[in-house]
Amino acid sequence: MIKLILILLAINSALFGQYSPNSYQLGEKKLSKISALTPASNSVLDIIANDDLIILGTSRGLSLSEDNGENWDNFYEKEPFGSDGSVAIGYDNGVIWVTTAGTIEVEGELLSEGTGIKYSTDKGLTWTSIPQPVDDPGDSSIVYGINTLRALPVTTTIKNISYDIAFTKNTIWISSFAGGLRKSSDMGATWERVVLPPDTLDSISPNDTLNFALQPVAGAFGTDNWLNHRVFSVLGVDDSTLYVGTAGGINKSTDNGISWRKFNHKNQTNPISGNFVVGLGLNEADNSIWAATWKAEDLDEFWGVSHSSDGGENWEVTLPEAKAYKFGFKYFNSSDFHVLVPADKGIFRSSNNGGTWVQPTTIRDSYTNIPIATNIFYATAAKKLNATDYHIWVGSNNGLARLSETNGFWEGDWKVYLASTEVKLDETYAFPNPFSPAQELVKIKYSLSEDAKVTIRIMNFSMQLVRVLIQNAQRGTGELFEFWDGKNELGNVVTNGVYFYRIDSDAISEPLFGKIMVMK
Repeated sequence: MIKLILILLAINSALFGQYSPNSYQLGEKKLSKISALTPASNSVLDIIANDDLIILGTSRGLSLSEDNGENWDNFYEKEPFGSDGSVAIGYDNGVIWVTTAGTIEVEGELLSEGTGIKYSTDKGLTWTSIPQPVDDPGDSSIVYGINTLRALPVTTTIKNISYDIAFTKNTIWISSFAGGLRKSSDMGATWERVVLPPDTLDSISPNDTLNFALQPVAGAFGTDNWLNHRVFSVLGVDDSTLYVGTAGGINKSTDNGISWRKFNHKNQTNPISGNFVVGLGLNEADNSIWAATWKAEDLDEFWGVSHSSDGGENWEVTLPEAKAYKFGFKYFNSSDFHVLVPADKGIFRSSNNGGTWVQPTTIRDSYTNIPIATNIFYATAAKKLNATDYHIWVGSNNGLARLSETNGFWEGDWKVYLASTEVKLDETYAFPNPFSPAQELVKIKYSLSEDAKVTIRIMNFSMQLVRVLIQNAQRGTGELFEFWDGKNELGNVVTNGVYFYRIDSDAISEPLFGKIMVMK
C-alpha cells in the first residue's frame, strides 16, 4: 500500500507532553535577518505570494522576500529553525505559519520526525516555536458526540510530521500520517484530535452511534487500520467549511470539523481519480475545489487531478497519470482565470478549467541563460502586480523561477534562482549529487578570472571518455555553470555509478577535477 510514511508506532520513545511555546526575536538566541540574493535551497516545496511577501517552504527551512524576489531572508540554521526543512507553510490574517521536520538517529537508523510549528506575526522579525503535538500514553479515548471512541495515542515525534496547515475562523488545522487531523483554537498552545470517518463509513455526525477506533494503522493497540485516518492535506474554504485529504479520499465538513462526509473513488458516480489525496486547492474565482488525487489501493484508481464545482458532489478528472502536488491560480476576474499545476512531469497551466494544458517550452533565465533543469515541480503561485503584469512563481526540486509575464501564456522574462556554494578559481563541484538523469540535469560549477575557452570531459570510473561536454567553448569571467544530462556520446543514458569530469582552460593553471554519482 502507500508505504510513503508507514511504520511508526513500534517506536514508543520517551514521552512528550504539552510544552509551552518558545519565543525568538532579533538579537536573541542567534536569530538575525541577513538578506541573500537566492533562497537557501533549490528544493522548493511550497510557495505563497501575497501583496507584501513571497513565502517559500524549502528543504532548508523558510525563505521570505519583501521585494518580489530581489532579496531573500533565509532562516536556515537560525533559531528556532535550525537545520530543519519546511514541510508546509500558511498565511492567515498577517501571520506566517511553518511546519518543520528533520531527521533523528535511532539505533543507527536515520528516521524522519516532526519538529513542530513556528509562527511569526511581524514578517519574520520574531518567531514563536511550538513542539510537534503528541499525546500522553493514557490519551486512549476521545469523546465524539454521544460516543466515547478508542483513540490511538501518538506519543512520539518519529514519523509524526505535519504535512499541511489550514485555517478556518479562529481555528488552525494540521494534518499528519501518524497524528491524523488536529486543531487548535489558541494559536497552537494546545491541540485536539479530530475524528474522521473510518474506511467503512461515508459519513459521521455526533448523533450517530459509532463503534470504531481513531487509528491509522493496526498494532498492539487494536486491529483498526483506517486509510482515512492517515491525513496528508487540509483546506479551509470559509469560516466553517473544511476539506481534508487522506489515504482514503476527501472528507468535507461544513460545521468546522464536527460532522463529516467522505468522497472517494468508489462511492460516487463521478468520483476522484484516486484515494490518496496529497494536495488540495481552492479556486477563489468560482469556488471550485482542486485535488491532487493519487493511486492508492484499488486497481482501477489512477494518478490525476480531480476538481469539483459543486462542493464535492461530482468530480471531473484531468491530467491523467500525472502526480500533481499543489495548485496555483492566476485571476483576471470571476469568469477568467488560469489554473497552474506542478507535477512530476513538469508545470502545467490551463485557461479552460482543465480542458487543455500548456507547459512552458523552457524555463531559462533571460539574463544568465541558466535553466531549471528538472521535470519535477512541487509548487506554484501567481501574483498580480498591476492591471496587466503578473509574476508567476514555480518551485521545483532543482531551483526556483519567476516569470515576469506581460504577454499571455508563459511569455515574458524568466529569472532563475539557484542556490549554490561560492567557488574559488581553483575549485569546482557538481550538484545535485547524486543525480537522476530521468528527472534533472547535473550542474557543474566553476569560476574563471578572465574570458577564455573551456573544455569539459566526462569519464567513467576507469577514466575512459564518456562524453565531451563542451570543447573550446568561449566563456566569460566569474562563476559559471555547465549542464550534463547523464548521456554518453551516443545519446544513451549512462549506467548507475561514479563518474568524473575534467575542466581544461587557458585561464586555469591546472586541470580541475570533480566527481558525479548517477543514480536512476
